[in-house]
Amino acid sequence: MPEQSSASRRDELLSIAAGLFAEKGFKNTTVRDIADAAGILSGSLYHHFDSKESMVDEILRTFQDELFAAYDEVLASDDDPRTKIERAVRLSFESIDQHPNAVAIFQNEADYLGGFERFGYLAERNAQSRNVWMTLLTDGVETGALRADLDVTLTYRFIRDTVWVAVRWYRPGGGLSHEAIANQYLTILLDGIARDGG
Repeated sequence: MPEQSSASRRDELLSIAAGLFAEKGFKNTTVRDIADAAGILSGSLYHHFDSKESMVDEILRTFQDELFAAYDEVLASDDDPRTKIERAVRLSFESIDQHPNAVAIFQNEADYLGGFERFGYLAERNAQSRNVWMTLLTDGVETGALRADLDVTLTYRFIRDTVWVAVRWYRPGGGLSHEAIANQYLTILLDGIARDGG
């Protein structure tokens, strides 16, 4: 029983830290800020984590491990190329819904953190993400599910930049669910916004 209580306290501290890192920025958040928000002394935080770097590392790894495991399932599935793209988009918006602070931290801090050896995996994850989307889009073009004249690289950049930036305005539990946003996004992405016949 004590182990569970310690694990849940650890998760609570990570959640508090994630909120502060997302709101104030990693560099501007101190160990004391996290401890104050948790209602403990700074020294008590070190019973759970050796540094704020360890905290942000765990936050980012946990979120990304989950996301990329889900992407791998999509890639390995027998679904047709369009369905795979739809699933990957839905997974991305679901990730924003379930891990908004982790996504915001990654969006805002990846370049800074990537300068430290410990966070070298962030560049690897960026490359892996690019590979996932390029594979999905290339398969879509090759099978005829997507237009033959599609610029795959530009489309990948469009998806990357328009999906993940949603973390800046999307609010879990707000007026639109992540499913509704994903549905609308997919309509725009796959069917366009102009009426047939101009």
